Amino acid sequence: MPSRGRHQSTSKECQRTIAKIEAMEGVVGVIIGRSYGGKSLGGGGKTGAVKIQREQPGGLKAVTQTAKGLQELFIRTDTRKNPEITEAIEKL
Repeated sequence: MPSRGRHQSTSKECQRTIAKIEAMEGVVGVIIGRSYGGKSLGGGGKTGAVKIQREQPGGLKAVTQTAKGLQELFIRTDTRKNPEITEAIEKL
């Protein structure tokens, strides 16, 4: 499933990370949301780093570090596999 959302432009590093997430077992798709400039994930987050914020009905809410700030993501999942998906994303 192609990435969808309000803003579909993101850095190449983030696009590679999103492609890896979409290839994971249990992931239905990744929806790209709003971008925010000037913020960071903290701890020296590199471009393409992903942080899971919380579980929501139907998937996981996350953010990724872009070259210019943060990009919201919604990761559509088979919710029974959320713990495994979260663990795999944290290792990327």
